[in-house]
Amino acid sequence: MGNKESEKPVIVAQVVGKWIGGGVESVVMNYYRHIDRSRIQFDFICDADSTCIPYKEIEKLGGRVIICPPYQKLRSYLKFLIRLFKEQKYRIVHSHINTLSVFPLFAAKLAGVKVRISHSHNTSCRRDLKRNILKHLLRLFSKVWATDLFACSEKAGRFQFGNRAYEDGRVKIIHNAIDLKKYKFDNDAREKLRAGLSIPSDALVFGHIGRFVGQKNHLFLIERFSEIIAEYPSAILVLVGEGPLKNRIKLRAAELRISQSIRFVDWCEKVEKYYSVFDAFVLPSLYEGLPLVGIEAQANGLPCLFSESISPEVVVLPTSKIDKLGAGFGAEFKIMKRIDDTALYFAHRCLDISKEAKNLETAYNRGLARV
Repeated sequence: MGNKESEKPVIVAQVVGKWIGGGVESVVMNYYRHIDRSRIQFDFICDADSTCIPYKEIEKLGGRVIICPPYQKLRSYLKFLIRLFKEQKYRIVHSHINTLSVFPLFAAKLAGVKVRISHSHNTSCRRDLKRNILKHLLRLFSKVWATDLFACSEKAGRFQFGNRAYEDGRVKIIHNAIDLKKYKFDNDAREKLRAGLSIPSDALVFGHIGRFVGQKNHLFLIERFSEIIAEYPSAILVLVGEGPLKNRIKLRAAELRISQSIRFVDWCEKVEKYYSVFDAFVLPSLYEGLPLVGIEAQANGLPCLFSESISPEVVVLPTSKIDKLGAGFGAEFKIMKRIDDTALYFAHRCLDISKEAKNLETAYNRGLARV
């Protein structure tokens, strides 16, 4: 009986919050696809107001989706999680909801879970005052109920857990690694998708993939793009994603009289194909931890321009850089070319998921061995 128990995979409760097709969910799924699922399996704990949960893929890979009350209903949320963690007897709870992780980890502590991981995927923005006040208050408790501290980058680790914890080596970096083959340049997809979007084959195309929320700074992007069109009238901007601010961005594009030069693309299952449509990738976010889309775009070989708010760890290729995103960024990309072979650059940066998944397995096993 004991041997049979030891042969069963360890079930890790992955608290992902609201599954809305964002980068954090993509990171967790990347690791799930490549981890040794005969030894480690995932239960995905998702808020009831999630919209894009890939139920079929998760079930096919042997996992489960468990729906809980949204965290805004805090009393119901905690009550549900405490009962769930006790009933399922999880040995590991891994929370991905940044500073809000204090709540599921508190529930895990009360339920007797031995390994409780707080994972920082983001930082903060000075402009978003109300959200920042809450973040700064909650991060004071980030280490209280956690046994292990993970972060996607140094900047994200220092933000959530503090400089001392980072410098003492208490924060483990779990890289936002990807499947490099999935994001390789695809000329057939480029031609087909450009034709579908009525984009000339010789047009200079700037691209962005991300939710239409304040953090991603779309308003700034299209205003800068309106200045680029003055110099490059045939330039096209492709914006892929969904979100509450999408209609507002469309209205602003109409006000700037540049709607004919922008293509709005709804979120789709094979969104990675759109990287091959672009000639350059722009990410003007107000804050990020280590943006997965930035890593994916470079795996495609694209030259990228990132805002100064993004961690410098995002830069992988020599054709990518962090800048102020001034009006002249179009001229820079005009002379930049896609890099065909990116594997060597990614190998040096620990961003290949086939290798990094093993590091996550090791981290889980060390946590279990410690308790």
